[in-house]
Amino acid sequence: MSSTYVARRAAQQQRVRLLYRRALRETLNWAVHRHLFYEDADELRKKFEANRHVEDLETIDRMIAAGEAAYNKWRHPDPYIVPWAPGGSKFCRNPEPPAGIEIVYDYGREDNA
Repeated sequence: MSSTYVARRAAQQQRVRLLYRRALRETLNWAVHRHLFYEDADELRKKFEANRHVEDLETIDRMIAAGEAAYNKWRHPDPYIVPWAPGGSKFCRNPEPPAGIEIVYDYGREDNA
């Protein structure tokens, strides 16, 4: 085996591993309940395992490209973000009010002046 083959194969293995991890995280965004996620994750794993025996470098590159295209096509439009992370549901919970809205802090007391 030449060193270029080994290097290319290692790069492919890394791309497949990263694609699997991203797809697995994306599956969490689509699953409403954990038991649904487990079923989807199992199905995803079977898809990756079905092609584990492929050795041709060009075929592997085509399969990776197809997998990445499918991943990009099925990405969730509103992915889950942990609440305390930037973009999460609790991050910057009290934003500035929009322009043109006046907030009155007199709590019902009116000025009679």
